[in-house]
Amino acid sequence: MSLRFIGIDPNTGQGESPTVWVDESKGELVIQGWLPDAETEAECAALELPGHAVGIPDHEGVVRVPARMVSILREACDVAERAQLR
Repeated sequence: MSLRFIGIDPNTGQGESPTVWVDESKGELVIQGWLPDAETEAECAALELPGHAVGIPDHEGVVRVPARMVSILREACDVAERAQLR
């Protein structure tokens, strides 16, 4: 795995550091964020969408990142997309 650091929450303080990387070998985003509160996790788990099983599988998780990181996420998406084109 080759993680490329993209960015960290610009308002990071002690102990809080939502972060975004790209695994360039797989063309995937790797996101560290805050764990959701029980209400948010329950709402995500209850969604019924075409092609999406109800619930959150044990091998997946929901995280929250602040909207101020949108530009960092866009950059990560661009890097991941370029990695897929190689």
